[in-house]
Amino acid sequence: MLYKMLQFAQMKPIDCGPIYRNGRYYDIQNKDFVDDISFYLHKIKNYGEPVLELACGTGRITIPMAEQGIQITGLDISEPMLAQAKRKAERIDIEWVKADCRDFKLSKKFNLIFVPFNSIAHIHDLESIKSCLSYVKMHLKDNGRFIIDIFNPCLNILTRDPSNRYPVAEYPDPDGKGNVVITENNVYDSATQINYIKWYYKIGNQAKEIVEELNLRMFYPQEIDAILYYNGLMIEDKFGNYDETPFMSTSPKQIIVCYIYE
Repeated sequence: MLYKMLQFAQMKPIDCGPIYRNGRYYDIQNKDFVDDISFYLHKIKNYGEPVLELACGTGRITIPMAEQGIQITGLDISEPMLAQAKRKAERIDIEWVKADCRDFKLSKKFNLIFVPFNSIAHIHDLESIKSCLSYVKMHLKDNGRFIIDIFNPCLNILTRDPSNRYPVAEYPDPDGKGNVVITENNVYDSATQINYIKWYYKIGNQAKEIVEELNLRMFYPQEIDAILYYNGLMIEDKFGNYDETPFMSTSPKQIIVCYIYE
């Protein structure tokens, strides 16, 4: 128990809370992104239920799964995101869990656990990723599968001029204040492999922008493969996108399917 407390104390805090302060904004910004849903449905058909989604957010994936009759649990650390998920899924049978994916204990095991949409990039240090993977293994059934969906780091983006702003999104403000326009700049720290991003929110005619930090850890292909292997997870498949094309150097994504080999 003392070792566990010391190990958790060494982990860096999750720093993405402010940018996920309002689930309504997140939903509007991402409402058209559905590319990954059919991928996960296909994998659930292969590997079975129950299913655990880590970093489920507002239920963008969780809710469509449950509407298909899939037994799924959604876990997230953000209270505002989970509150939005619960509002949307008021009449749908989903177990929602507020917890840190690096330190959670549920009463059942799962045939499939996945962490989608680059969410694992919010975990910045080795102790944190090790802890997350240990809890994943603790909750996987025999012959269960774990899926990670992360960026394939793009040097053209990481090395952009930090003095420039780049477009991210534009969408109608949910409170009717006009359009929300998001731009960004970034500074990449190659020593820590963290891309320090700032998002600038311009809402309608308001003169003052809202600035939030979005700091994402880059996991390079050979690195993430080694991290998984040395934490007891064997890679079964590695795809470059949701259409399950094989991963290659030019792939936009690293979608990794693995299982416990220890």
